[in-house]
Amino acid sequence: MRRIASVLASVILISCWASAQQSAQPFLYRASLVQAAPGKLIELIDIYKARAAQEAAAEGKAGVTNADAAPIAAPLWMRHSQGDRWDLLILTPMGSYASYFRPEAIAARQRLEQASGWEARRKANVAWEEDVFVFGPPVANLRMAFAGSGFFHVEMFRSLAGQRGELLKEREMENAYARAIQQPDNFIFIRDQGASWDVFTIGCFRDLKHYAQSADVPREAAESAAKAAGFESAAAIGPYLRRFIADHHDTLAVAIR
Repeated sequence: MRRIASVLASVILISCWASAQQSAQPFLYRASLVQAAPGKLIELIDIYKARAAQEAAAEGKAGVTNADAAPIAAPLWMRHSQGDRWDLLILTPMGSYASYFRPEAIAARQRLEQASGWEARRKANVAWEEDVFVFGPPVANLRMAFAGSGFFHVEMFRSLAGQRGELLKEREMENAYARAIQQPDNFIFIRDQGASWDVFTIGCFRDLKHYAQSADVPREAAESAAKAAGFESAAAIGPYLRRFIADHHDTLAVAIR
């Protein structure tokens, strides 16, 4: 009986922890992974850039002062460098389902589509794509980080059954470790619906050299930081993560200007 009570207490604790994390990060995004048709990546990027210019013009005509509350909010995006199969990761700020799908917002997007025919042109240059709707950090924080970054590390996870809460805690532990060795936190995104990824994180860096600076951390400092974050050692971080995941994809990406 004591063992059952202990297991139930652990489950409740993990559930509450995950709920608290989601409440602390209530902003909704649509994350789109897009693979260009063969030889069409540059054309696809140009199509997205043209759309961004149209969105900016539409916001200006509407007199919108808060772009992230607009019917059409500018996306954040990056281009694959090495790793997973996708070419582009596009984060569309939605805020909430109620805000994004309110009638006037839908009508604004429909007007823009009718004027541009953008979606048909985009689809003609896409070989594969998938969407996942996620809760993440406030969009202002994300925009600030993206504006100063040229290089990104994206990690996408499918958790083992019943281990999503532990996976989220591990991601926070790695952020504590990163702060201790003076590296940027990872932005954490938690799945609501869509593709199978339970959690993904984005690390924002100035460039490849900034990303690689963790390799210069003295061993003693790395060990101390890892233990302070809750890991047995710096070398144990990877194996500890793998206790909770069924699948894990890493991608390095660069900014699109």
